Amino acid sequence: MPQLPSSAPTSEELAPAVEELVPTAGGLVPAAEELAPAVQDLRREPLPLRGRTALVTGAARRAGIGYAVARRLAAYGASVYLHHHVPHDAAMPWGADRPEAAAAGVREALGDPGARVVHGPGDLSEPGAPAELIARAADALGGRIDILVANHALSGSDGPLDAIDAAMLDAHWAVDTRSVILLVQAYARLRAALPPKAPGGRVVLMTSGQDIAGGMPGEIAYALQKGALASVTRSLATTLAEHAVTLNTVNPGPVDTGYLTGEAYGAVASMFPAGRWGMPDDPARLIAWLATDEARWITGQVIDSEGGFRR
Repeated sequence: MPQLPSSAPTSEELAPAVEELVPTAGGLVPAAEELAPAVQDLRREPLPLRGRTALVTGAARRAGIGYAVARRLAAYGASVYLHHHVPHDAAMPWGADRPEAAAAGVREALGDPGARVVHGPGDLSEPGAPAELIARAADALGGRIDILVANHALSGSDGPLDAIDAAMLDAHWAVDTRSVILLVQAYARLRAALPPKAPGGRVVLMTSGQDIAGGMPGEIAYALQKGALASVTRSLATTLAEHAVTLNTVNPGPVDTGYLTGEAYGAVASMFPAGRWGMPDDPARLIAWLATDEARWITGQVIDSEGGFRR
């Protein structure tokens, strides 16, 4: 703000200073041009996550969203830790991938030659596993995690209302909700140990289409737990704000990760204006952007990334 003369100025002396101020209910504030970003700040940094570190859960399948997110973060300059749980994928119809191959693919995308890619296992259905994973990832990435993307989820073991049972509900609760909250808790404790207002703190959770149109009546257990994450988004964002961390939740919409084929695949594709499914990199672009400083003013939001999907 310009300095006004200490002695009583003449109107001619005061005019230039007053022209740079705007009256408001709270007094005089700098004019708009003083509040605008400098020109150099308007230009995009080619590696906006250089020097940042990230943990992405559920990132072992090269056909999956977690892998696509990890590649984007790496391409933006971040060091990335990939979490995987091969036994879960091996039990699914699409089968497991090789974690080493996924890590190699992310490493290939590194934008900063000084960044690193690490991977490790973890059964997040175990109560102590989330905190252990945060500690292990932080140790591998130099003692700090800036970006947490909780992408993992339990597939299968679900059904409509008349088919589900207590074991199904408990299994989805443990993996889809409890482990996510415990990951965020351990992450928050790690961030609290950093200097106040340390930059770069970002958390992204994943939800689904349970709150849109007719919901997900064929996957009650999964829909329940994903709905819980959407519901708690604002509360977690408020809690993390004191650590200068933003938290948002993304609904990626129907994404082709290899779980559907045949006529059903074509029927879903026809429900998109573009005539195609979402690809893993579609939500990955949004999630990677939320991790950058450009998105620092966005928190507590549930964001749909569905390409106009028509239910």
